Amino acid sequence: TTDYAVDIYFEAIRHGKYECFLSKDTSLPMMFMPDAIKATIELMEADASKLSLRSSYNVGGMSFNPGELTNEIKKHIPSLEVTYKPDFRQAIADSWPKSINDDVAKKDWGLNYKYDIAGMTEVMIREIKAKS
Repeated sequence: TTDYAVDIYFEAIRHGKYECFLSKDTSLPMMFMPDAIKATIELMEADASKLSLRSSYNVGGMSFNPGELTNEIKKHIPSLEVTYKPDFRQAIADSWPKSINDDVAKKDWGLNYKYDIAGMTEVMIREIKAKS
């Protein structure tokens, strides 16, 4: 259900259009891989005496929907055309939370994120274009 968030960049650059299998306003929690790696390393290096959990922490990254991502990509590729044709994955997405509460990780070991939707989009477009 979240793979649209990568595929849309490739389709925007290669074809200038994308048909999304989720509705425009379906928000889902997402995390850009560099932030996931950073969070993992920071947790491994955190002062154990400050950790209140011994099993696992939530890391939330950001939440966005296909419409918001489309608008961000259009700042770089204004001609992008996106249509929405929800399929069976819509029901899966509807069953997921819209965001992840990561307050405990922020409190215990100072979790923070480098990327938001704008920063992620800049990197994705730059890197995909460089490899195309």
